[in-house]
Amino acid sequence: MENLSTLPEKSEQLAGASVGINLKNEQILNVNAHIHSPYSFSAFKDIPEIFELAAKEDVRVLGINDFYSTDGYEQFNDLALKYKIFPLFNIEFIGVNLQDKEKGIRLNDPGNPGRVYLSGKGLSNPPKLDEPYFTQVKTIKEEIVKRVGQMAEKINELFEEINSDIRIYMEEILEKYAIDLVRERHVAKAVRVKVFEKYNTVEERYQFFEQLYSGNQPSANLESNAEVENEIRNMLLKAGKKAFVEENSKAFLEVSVIKDIILNAGGIPTYPLLADNPKGEYTRFEQNKEVLLEELKARNVYSIEFIPNRNELNRLKEYAMFFWNNGYLVTFGTEHNAPDMIPMTVETRGGIPLDEELRELSYKGACVVAAHQHLVAKGEDGFVKANGDRNEESLDYFVELGHTVISKYMQ
Repeated sequence: MENLSTLPEKSEQLAGASVGINLKNEQILNVNAHIHSPYSFSAFKDIPEIFELAAKEDVRVLGINDFYSTDGYEQFNDLALKYKIFPLFNIEFIGVNLQDKEKGIRLNDPGNPGRVYLSGKGLSNPPKLDEPYFTQVKTIKEEIVKRVGQMAEKINELFEEINSDIRIYMEEILEKYAIDLVRERHVAKAVRVKVFEKYNTVEERYQFFEQLYSGNQPSANLESNAEVENEIRNMLLKAGKKAFVEENSKAFLEVSVIKDIILNAGGIPTYPLLADNPKGEYTRFEQNKEVLLEELKARNVYSIEFIPNRNELNRLKEYAMFFWNNGYLVTFGTEHNAPDMIPMTVETRGGIPLDEELRELSYKGACVVAAHQHLVAKGEDGFVKANGDRNEESLDYFVELGHTVISKYMQ
């Protein structure tokens, strides 16, 4: 196997390749293009576990996608070589579009007008980030850790109020549960672990959480780590709850700045499309796919991604195929950005697998990212140029190149 930077020139890669849209079934690899590692928050205990589980499910292309961090890239790359799994190097930010906020438009955060999640696909590896972008990202992370520390202090005050000797400390959270970036999910995990260590029975845990929740009865399965941690967040850390701390505006960059950061890092600005919820509803920004397409073009964004376990299969397919047929990069992933250990294989809502057409599209999207990574590593324009404009080459061109890159990398 070879590293991306040592693969042949693109003219050599494409010699004899004529894959285009005619991939054979055996050429289509299972892909998960969006998973979080413990460098942000993750269901996985460490990066090796990610690759162990991916190998068990025959996921052959895997994309790391941490919030605000590329710190996991080196280990991710090393393990990708070991397991013969092709690595995609990504990142994720939460930003704000002030114009959308003023208009009350909800994008891919249904609870916060103007708030937007934005990913970068196919970043350079080793990571690179020039000033002022490096400092801007560092400041965001510092603000997030500061806010989470204040939440931890409030949790300790709640423990005192109910005469409990349980305490959580940021130093301990960093040592045991987090790497560099601490988020509110880490606080919930620390609380759950401390309570479970002190109280062994369901009855004891029930009584304690009822006290901690100010008399509100817990509804989570008190033998389930994931359910308890999610309930701790909902009961104590969300807006309006006792341990909630308002987010500082410094923790949110304007979307235009985030795009510049992603481009500077060699990546593709990507809009994570929330799409349909269990009631079949869409946010105002996403409710009309034709309008959404034109809006994203106007914002110079030519790539979208889905977390399909949120979506009904046919609705997902309608949006995904529409954007691909209009020249957009489309990728799929699972996130694993919660305590629940769900399958590594991408599935739609209710555990329904991607159909053959979507599975092929998932691989083609990964090929485009692979081609982009390869071209940028060679100092050439990838799927998007350094200024964010869409490359004139067709999706088929990038699929062919990316498929060849992945195939040679796997040898």
